[in-house]
Amino acid sequence: MNRTLVALAVAAFIGGCAVVQPAPPKLDLPVGVATPAQEVLLQKWWGVFDDPVLTTLIDEALARNYDLRSALARIEAARSQVLLAQSTLAPDVNLNVSPARSRITGVGSQALPAGTPLVSNDFRVALEMSYELDVWGKYRSGALAAVNDLTASRYYNESVRISVAANVASAYFRLRAADAELGVLGTTVKLRTDTVQLQRDRFEGGLIGEYEVSQAEGERFAVIADIARTKRAIAQFETAVAILTGRSPQAVFAADVARGTAIDAATTVPPLPDGLPVEVIARRPDIRRSEALLAGSELRIQQARADYYPSFKIGAFWGSEAATTGSLFTGPAAIWSLGLGLLQPLLALKAIEAQVELAKSNNDRAMVDYLQTVQLSFGEVRDALVANAASREILSAETKRRDQVAKAYEVAMLRYNAGRTSFLEVLDAQRSLLAAETLRIDAARDAKLSTVDFAKALGGGWSPAEFAARR
Repeated sequence: MNRTLVALAVAAFIGGCAVVQPAPPKLDLPVGVATPAQEVLLQKWWGVFDDPVLTTLIDEALARNYDLRSALARIEAARSQVLLAQSTLAPDVNLNVSPARSRITGVGSQALPAGTPLVSNDFRVALEMSYELDVWGKYRSGALAAVNDLTASRYYNESVRISVAANVASAYFRLRAADAELGVLGTTVKLRTDTVQLQRDRFEGGLIGEYEVSQAEGERFAVIADIARTKRAIAQFETAVAILTGRSPQAVFAADVARGTAIDAATTVPPLPDGLPVEVIARRPDIRRSEALLAGSELRIQQARADYYPSFKIGAFWGSEAATTGSLFTGPAAIWSLGLGLLQPLLALKAIEAQVELAKSNNDRAMVDYLQTVQLSFGEVRDALVANAASREILSAETKRRDQVAKAYEVAMLRYNAGRTSFLEVLDAQRSLLAAETLRIDAARDAKLSTVDFAKALGGGWSPAEFAARR
């Protein structure tokens, strides 16, 4: 009966030091439920743009981007830390083989018996084991904290994947917009060149003065300058795409980036699902990463506190020792030892207290980081929703404006050719048409970018199921 009571007491004592995964704090979140459309958007959201070239570029970036390679290396480092932390939970077992040969002095205050050999051999083979009982959960807390760090590094990798996909799409849409603007500027400069020639012919015929010719020349050079600026922007966006897709230095310098659907021919922007997807936002990998880091910091407080209590170590060895190798592993040569040690810190309590306070400070910082991450996540979603709604309205208005300005330009040309107005009206109409077409292209680009931002804010571009499968 007494042995049973002791066993139950020990079991209850150890159970009181059980280590469990800390739960994330409860937050005051908006009310909202994820819809099937939002769930689909979480996956490969770039498919809604129906641009195979964009899909190919993003796939290339997700396979070769250097930021992602660095994130994967961090995962492997964290995995090694887990193995290192878990190794403390197992006994330390070593094989000790120690042959020795020694000689004692034959001269001394005590005479040695006659025939005593001065040289002797000693052969020892033993298995040695040492193990610290994890009574207070010190090593279990450390191992579980390392697992949380590994989880955090994996979620960080998913966050990088989301950013890389969004950055590729953003650079690609900006590139396509610049391509479209270059096309508009090319058409405009041809128009301006024809206008300059027309004005020169009229000047030589005495119909207009030199002022009108100089104005036409100036407008043409303004467009030529805009073409140079746009070509520079195109080159920069091509470089950005080449770098994001992880290409070689030679390929980056060449910057041969394929094009898909032109933005001026595809101003239709895919619709967004209605409602605030709270469940979807809560699955964002950066929030999950903050949760894991917060849990790890709480576990390290437990780990630091365990140093206040005594440690119990078991030491043992079993083997054989003899003067000759032939006598090893015989019955009389057997040796063994078993011992239990207790170590209670006394003078190092201040150092332990400092470690506990440091762990608490790190936990406070992790808590602030977690709360801030959640706060910023919902802020990003709200801003993305507002920006997307506004960008669609802007695109609609700019398209209608472009159509009206194009009609006004046609009327201005008819009036000018009929001699009913000056060339200034034609120039103003040309400027307005160029500006309206450029703004329409920019509006279509911004609408697409706002869709990218919304998908990124939702944490789109990763799959929790695939994440769980990639252990």
